[in-house]
Amino acid sequence: MDGRGRPLAAVVTAGQCHDGQQLKAVLADVWVPREVGRPRTTPDALLADKAYSSAATRADLRARRIQAVIPERADQKANRKRKGSAGGRPPVTDFEKYKKRNVVERSFNLLKQWRALATRYDKHATIYRGAVVLAAIIVWLRS
Repeated sequence: MDGRGRPLAAVVTAGQCHDGQQLKAVLADVWVPREVGRPRTTPDALLADKAYSSAATRADLRARRIQAVIPERADQKANRKRKGSAGGRPPVTDFEKYKKRNVVERSFNLLKQWRALATRYDKHATIYRGAVVLAAIIVWLRS
C-alpha cells in the first residue's frame, strides 16, 4: 500500500519492453506531499533521456501541462530539417534542468550493483519489485 492507502502498481515490464510504454502508469502514481493541503499529482517537469523523445510522449506531457525536459534525438532532428518549414520548431529543452538527471542515473547504477537486480532472474514482477525495494532500503540505510 502506498501513502494514500491504495495498492502499489507494479510497473515492472518484460526485459525486452521499452520503459516508455509504462510512462502513463508511472505518472498516474505520482504523489508529492505538501506541507498544507492535498498532495500534488502532477510534477512540474519530466527529465528523461533521448529514448523518451517521441511525439506521443511529448503530446501526453503537453496535455498534462508537464514540462518535457528531453533532448531531441539526432534522427528526429534530421527528419524535422528534411521537412523544412513543415517540420515545425524544435522542442525546447532546459539543459540546466537536464543536468540534474544524473542523480537518478546514479541511483539506478547503485541498484544495478545488486546482481539479482541487474540480471533479473525472478520470474514474477512482484518478487522483482520487492527485491528492488529491499535493495533501495539497504542503500538508503548505508548512506
